[in-house]
Amino acid sequence: MNPTRSIAWAAGAFAGGVLLNIDRLPAWVPVATLLFIIWRLVAAVRATWLPNTALRSLVALVLVGGVVMRFHTLNGLSAGTALLVLMGSIKLLETRAQRDQFIVVAAGLFLLLAACLDRQNLLRTPLYLLQAWVCCSALAVVSYAAPMAPGTVARTSSQDPRTPGGGRTRHAEVAGGFGDRAAVLLAGRSLLYALPLATLLFVFFPRIPGAFWAIPRTGEATTGLSDTMSPGSITRLTSSYEVAFRAKFTGPLPPPQERYWRGPVLHDFDGYTWRRSPNSYYRQQPLEYLGRPYRYRISLEPSSQRWWFSLDTATGSPDSKVYFTYDYQLMSAEPVTEATSYDLVSYTSTRSNVELSRLARRQDTAVPEDRNPRSRELALKLRARATSDAAYVDAVMNYLRTGGFTYSVTPPALGTDSVDDFLFDTRVGFCGHYASAFVSLMRAADVPARVVTGYLGGEWNPVGQYFIVRQSDAHSWAEVWLQGRGWTRVDPTGVVAPERLRRGILDLLPDAVSAPARFVWSSPWLMSLLQRWDALNAWWNDRVVRFNYDDQLRILQRLGFDSPGARQLAWIFAAGLVGWMLWIAWRVGRTVRLQRPDRLARAYDRLCRKLARAGVIRQPHQGPLAYADEVARNRPDLASAVRTLIMNYSRLRYGPPAPDSHARQVSRFARDVARLKLEPS
Repeated sequence: MNPTRSIAWAAGAFAGGVLLNIDRLPAWVPVATLLFIIWRLVAAVRATWLPNTALRSLVALVLVGGVVMRFHTLNGLSAGTALLVLMGSIKLLETRAQRDQFIVVAAGLFLLLAACLDRQNLLRTPLYLLQAWVCCSALAVVSYAAPMAPGTVARTSSQDPRTPGGGRTRHAEVAGGFGDRAAVLLAGRSLLYALPLATLLFVFFPRIPGAFWAIPRTGEATTGLSDTMSPGSITRLTSSYEVAFRAKFTGPLPPPQERYWRGPVLHDFDGYTWRRSPNSYYRQQPLEYLGRPYRYRISLEPSSQRWWFSLDTATGSPDSKVYFTYDYQLMSAEPVTEATSYDLVSYTSTRSNVELSRLARRQDTAVPEDRNPRSRELALKLRARATSDAAYVDAVMNYLRTGGFTYSVTPPALGTDSVDDFLFDTRVGFCGHYASAFVSLMRAADVPARVVTGYLGGEWNPVGQYFIVRQSDAHSWAEVWLQGRGWTRVDPTGVVAPERLRRGILDLLPDAVSAPARFVWSSPWLMSLLQRWDALNAWWNDRVVRFNYDDQLRILQRLGFDSPGARQLAWIFAAGLVGWMLWIAWRVGRTVRLQRPDRLARAYDRLCRKLARAGVIRQPHQGPLAYADEVARNRPDLASAVRTLIMNYSRLRYGPPAPDSHARQVSRFARDVARLKLEPS
């Protein structure tokens, strides 16, 4: 066996698994792993010293302690992956037997599984396939003892111990081992053979409804909207070009000014920061839905937050684990840690004739008494001139329209009385400033109001026929309670920057996003390429990553099953599995099928049968010359004739070839065997 080559393959398979997870590991973990891999490879080439058992155990304890200090646990995907990487690298230092190398390759396969559980996006799929191929190739190299000439199958003519002729030719893989090229070809062919079974498992193996593979993730960054908003502390609004979710409509599309995607609703205000009320659960006001319904499907990206987004306003919850709050927000029982899809129906216009409850009114008219005094004075002045709450809303909107306010993503910082500073001093801000100031003025005049955060607009993808809502589309607006109308959406940003309601932030303020995003957005062909890739990625997520039990039942319906269920899936899977096993058996049978013996072997086999009837049975281990000696000892009367025949057979089978006369000599040998007359002993 070539130990250096097999160790190199095992280390390569393990290193590939580490690379798939390298961006999820602390920097010191891959550095330590690289050092261990280099150490083992150098030791294999130059016979360098390797640590003994005691030293390896001490190093392992130190590394485990490092993982505990970094993650504060050994559970979970991140901590478990880091621990597996370190323990696999320690195992590499003690690879002395074939079994040790198998364990290292297995660690590479488990790291591949960890990467698949963590991320299933289309861009990483070729890397996963390549890692599987490398690991299978490493298994082939480690499994065989010595390198072999290029090619995966060798044809050899060998004696079959089951027959006296010993001339059956068969396909056999040389036990000496595989070369690198042969191992790669064998691994690729094996993976191709497994592809039909993998497809069968994916499509028809009955799936348990729910997130069976959901693994808790700790220590990961949170993206997207927050349940707090402090406009006064933000001096630059950084807009990410990352995708928040996608929305595909069935039927008509909502116009741009109605594409409000509802997220966290903020009720509590301390004069500087808006927060969501964690312990407020009031009776939901019944709504009368107006206008046309919009039916659509949301594909939500992971955010580690609990809220699901909907076109304002949804008619109810799409999932039993998601509840529809009293302020018409969708809240999940668990954070969104993986891509999620759900179907909704929404109306962009609603009305309610029910009175607002006393507790809800008290919550949404509360203002801090010792903050923003100038704003309260302005509110009382405007309210005194208005004849109704609706007229007061118009008065405040007119004040914002004519007060010299400017929309900007780089506003100046505000003081403790943030609303006063914004309304009377800076007059520069983005949507959060305007929503905060508007709701504060409403509440100061005893008009119930609240801040709603979410997204506005969306980028149309003509390839996939859906909207892409990005983090740069984040927006906030206000809702006020008006008698006879209920909660009514009011967007004060619209009177300062009307274009924001019809155009995205990139159209309005291109400098709000990063330079690469601006470059892609400004290039039509790059934008078209990005949309095509996004459509392909969305198809992958919808059809492959999120393929579930309902999708399986829909396939059964297309196959003609009227009432499909898990039993039908099991039967189809079982039938497919049997079919695949029969196909594999046929393929293997073609590979190892015994060929018909040639004429020389058949003649020698006939000679051995005649001698067996004469009392001299050939043993499986006996070659021709040893058999001739056995005949001479047991039947001296046959020694001369039989030895002559056996010597002729040995010369024809194992001697140098004589192409011109070989066929005639084989025919003569067969005739001589046929003429041989033997008497039983």
